[in-house]
Amino acid sequence: MTIDRLRALEMHRRARGKIGIFPTINVRNEEELGLAYLPGSVAPSLAIEEEPALSFELTGKGNRIAVVTDGSAITGLGDISALASLPALEGKSLLYKLFGDIDAIPIALDSKITDDIIYATQLIAPAFGAIALDDIAAPRTFSVLRELRNRLALPVFADDEQGMAVVVCAALHNALTVTERDRASCRVVVCGAGATGVAVTHLLLKAGLTDIVVLNSTGILGPENAVMDHVQEEMAARTNPRGVKGGLAEAIKGAHAFIGLSRGSILSASMVRTMAPSPILFPLALPDPEISPEEAAAAGAAVIGTGLYDYDNVLQSLQAFPGIMRGVLDVQATMVSDGMLLAAALALADTVDRRRLSARAIVPELFSEEVTPRIAEAVAQKAIEEGHARLLLPPSHVYERSWQRLYGNSRRKSH
Repeated sequence: MTIDRLRALEMHRRARGKIGIFPTINVRNEEELGLAYLPGSVAPSLAIEEEPALSFELTGKGNRIAVVTDGSAITGLGDISALASLPALEGKSLLYKLFGDIDAIPIALDSKITDDIIYATQLIAPAFGAIALDDIAAPRTFSVLRELRNRLALPVFADDEQGMAVVVCAALHNALTVTERDRASCRVVVCGAGATGVAVTHLLLKAGLTDIVVLNSTGILGPENAVMDHVQEEMAARTNPRGVKGGLAEAIKGAHAFIGLSRGSILSASMVRTMAPSPILFPLALPDPEISPEEAAAAGAAVIGTGLYDYDNVLQSLQAFPGIMRGVLDVQATMVSDGMLLAAALALADTVDRRRLSARAIVPELFSEEVTPRIAEAVAQKAIEEGHARLLLPPSHVYERSWQRLYGNSRRKSH
C-alpha cells in the first residue's frame, strides 16, 4: 500500500494530534467543582494512601497505559530523535484506543541510555495500569524490559516485538494445520535476530517448536558467528539443534517454514525451491519483504503471510497488542507472562472460523470485531490461572465487557 506523503502531512497538520483527553464527569456548578477537584479529591487521596489498590477504583489508572519510546527503532525510520518519534507514538496510542478502548499516553524519552529509560519509566509508573515499550532498539529493549519487570508490580509489555510474536505464533499454528504438518518435526528459519526476531523465536520455543535456526546479518547464530550481542548469544544456545553452519542459503535447505524479520529482497526463488515441499513463508520485512508474494508463490510456497495490507494473510502486531493489554488491564494483572502470550496466540488462531481456514486465510481480517474480545478473554483467564491477576473474574466476563466497550449492545455475538 502506497501512502501519499502530502496527504499524510495534511492529515497530521489538520488533526494536530491523533488522541485527546476528554472529561468523564460534568462540572456545572460550584458543588460539582468541589467534588471533582478540591476538597473532593482529598477523600480518595487519603483512601489510596491507606490502601494503594483502591487507585484502580478511584482513578483512571486501571485503563491508562504509558507507551514509552526512546526513538531508537521507529518502524521504517530507525534511530530518530524523541521529538520526531511523536507521530508514530501517537499513532500507536490511537490504535490502543480504537482497537482496545485503552487510554494510551505517548511518552517520548530524550535519552538512549538504558538506565535513563528504566529510571524515567519507573518514576512515572504509579500513574499507569501497565507500561508498553515501543520501538526501542535491541538489545537495549530486552535490558529495559527485564529490569522494569523486576522493579515494577505492574505489566511491562514490548508491544511490537511480543505482539508480533503472538501473531506469528498464531499464523504458524494455522499454517501447519493447513499444510498438515506436526509442530514437533517442523523446521523453522527465523531470518533476523533483532528485537522482534528474538521475541518471535522465544515464543515459538515456548510453543513447542524445537528445530529453529536463527540468523543475524552475519549468518546463523552459533559458535562460528563472531558478531552477536549478549541476547543473540543466549538465543544461539537455545536454537539450531542440528548444528547447521553458514548463512541463509544453508539454513533454508529442507526447512518447512521461513519467518523473515530482516530486510527486503534477500530470499531468492532458488532458495525457496531448496526448502521442503509446500513450504510456509512469512516474509515480514517492511516496506519491502524478503521475497515478494508473487515470487514466493511461483517458487512453490503453499502459505504466504506478509505485513503488506494489499495481500492475503496480513500479519501485524496490531492484531494482538490491543487485546493483550485489554485482558491485562481488566484483571489488574501484575505481569505479562509467556503463558499469557501463548494463550493470546491460540485465541487469535481460533478466531479464524475452521470452515474458512485455508492457505489464504490463516489469520482473521485486520478489522475483525472478534479479535480483541477473544484475546482479552484468553489473556485474562490465563493471568487468573497463573496467579498474576488481582481481580478474579468469571469466564466470558472479559469477553463480554470488551465487546460492550468496543461495539456496544447493538451487535452482540455469542462467545
